[in-house]
Amino acid sequence: MPLKSYSKTKLEKFKKSIQGRLDDVAHEMDDIKDTLDTNTRGNSGMAQDAVYSLHMADAGTDSYEREKGFHFMNRETDYHKSLTKALERISDGSFGICGICDELIPEERMMEVPNATKCVQCKEKEKLNLA
Repeated sequence: MPLKSYSKTKLEKFKKSIQGRLDDVAHEMDDIKDTLDTNTRGNSGMAQDAVYSLHMADAGTDSYEREKGFHFMNRETDYHKSLTKALERISDGSFGICGICDELIPEERMMEVPNATKCVQCKEKEKLNLA
């Protein structure tokens, strides 16, 4: 375990923030799921016999909207998983420590991006393929 870490009070602050975000993401996922259910249940375009009664552009739009909804659901699910992993890092003591340089990630970054595992410098190097 690294010598540097956040205090217990700061970790509690991070934990509360993450749990709030998890609640927000869960509500967002429920809304997306309800929208997907409504669009597929009440849509005559989903019935095989009704496909020919719709205009092709309408069917394409419906398909695009469903696909977009599934994309948003996948994105929210991934974010939920990364926030859950951040809570696990709080428990095991590795929260807020850069996975590359082992330095403490600034508190401002951790408040904005609580699922961050790299400091800004290491993340930039990674994006530029310098790491």
